[in-house]
Amino acid sequence: MKLICLLGLSLFLNTAFCQNNSIGIFDKSADIGKPTNAGSSRYDERSQAYYLKGAGYNIWFNRDEFQYLYKRIGGNFILTGNFEFVGGEGNGHRKIGWMIRESADEAAASVNAVVHGDGLTVLQWRPLRGAYMRDPEDEVFYAKKSVFRTIQLERIGKKVIMRVANWGEPLQEVSSQEMPNMKDSVLVGLFISSHDSNRIEEAKVWNVRIDKPVPETYHPNPQVKLPPLIGVVGCRLETMDVFTGNRMVIRESATKFEAPNWMPDGKKLLFNEGGSLYTIPVEGGTPEKLNTGTADRINNDHGISFNGKLLAISHSRPGPGGGSTVYILPLAGGTPKQVTEQTPSYWHGWSPNGKDVTLVGMRNGSKIYNLYKVDINTKDETALTTNTAGHVDGPEYSPDGKYIYYNANPTGTMQIWRMKPDGSAKEQLTFDEYHSWFPHISPDGKWMTMISFPTDIEPNSHPSYKKVMLRLMPLNGGAPKVIAYLYGGQGTINVNSWSPDSRHIAFVSNSEKK
Repeated sequence: MKLICLLGLSLFLNTAFCQNNSIGIFDKSADIGKPTNAGSSRYDERSQAYYLKGAGYNIWFNRDEFQYLYKRIGGNFILTGNFEFVGGEGNGHRKIGWMIRESADEAAASVNAVVHGDGLTVLQWRPLRGAYMRDPEDEVFYAKKSVFRTIQLERIGKKVIMRVANWGEPLQEVSSQEMPNMKDSVLVGLFISSHDSNRIEEAKVWNVRIDKPVPETYHPNPQVKLPPLIGVVGCRLETMDVFTGNRMVIRESATKFEAPNWMPDGKKLLFNEGGSLYTIPVEGGTPEKLNTGTADRINNDHGISFNGKLLAISHSRPGPGGGSTVYILPLAGGTPKQVTEQTPSYWHGWSPNGKDVTLVGMRNGSKIYNLYKVDINTKDETALTTNTAGHVDGPEYSPDGKYIYYNANPTGTMQIWRMKPDGSAKEQLTFDEYHSWFPHISPDGKWMTMISFPTDIEPNSHPSYKKVMLRLMPLNGGAPKVIAYLYGGQGTINVNSWSPDSRHIAFVSNSEKK
């Protein structure tokens, strides 16, 4: 049973009905401004989607009428979700989107990322309570019949930025606005207004994420002496259908974990946390620790052989000459066998025949990373690159063994490349402004995923806690397509996380501070 409460004169004489029980990640839903027809909001746990129904004359002039699903937060944040209207054609001025609002008062100051029924896409704001709503008068229209639209609203200090993309595209900034008088603690959430007092409209919103970014000065390495971070940045373990973009959160934690692999049976994921490895069912549940013997300082470079029998790990061995070292052990768990002598060595790929592994490392006193192939039995190393500048990383075999895919930046931006297994015939595959890392090839050999950092990231670096994209690219030719926008980076998708059916991937995103 839902508890219904009446918020009266305490909210600026505005009457609103609210549900005190949480709805997904939100705290309340309410009809703002007393629409003639009551609205509602619900969360479908199976699909992790939100459904809003609402009426209302408009969100405009000096008062609003709409259905609102919201929570209260402060500081900087990033709001991202996919939006679409449900049902037949309605009023061309019906509205859905993200809203930041000072209160549930119908005349409250607010800033709104709005998509209309006719495709008009605009940032609107009311600078003070009771003031008339404003917009930049930019007529930006997206096709009404597009599959769906991703809307992002970010607050940085007093500035609010709206970004929008159709499926497969990078986010584009629509507008930004300074809100100098807006309080720090605000309501944020999803909304719908029918622009017709006698009609109720419905919207579906999914892949909804509220991210609390860390300060730009934050560094995840505790050895870097910077002011302490207040609070903890948590992590989400997510799976995604790469062809529809539908994402599912299967685990959330206030502690940091990274780099999922999909287990060969398709039923579990493998990830690292606190120096150890854990498995978890793909539907979620309680993680179980994998026996890795004395290897208890495992980082986010680990993966499973093509035959599903062996596991390679990168473990920082202690003592003189220590550092990240590659080991192998049975996938079921057991005693690790050391493969590399020189450090640092970070594993990244298995050969299809299971005889060799590929890694990135520094050798012979050089401060430049290069790529190597190592025989797991003889420990003989073969250099695949001999760079004296720049950076290379992420070497991974294709399932047919014809190529090793990797990322490199000889041109100044980090791009995806491939070469033959002997290091010859190097070929650049991506050509754009983004810095792309960690190419992962699907089991059927048809697709490649990658993580792409924005243009303001130093090309040799792949930091945590950044606004990044996951992209999908056909191996038989074609441009990369955006399949996810998230807050993450290092640890998100360092290793191959394709499902055995070549339809899904797993990855880690960063969540709210807990």
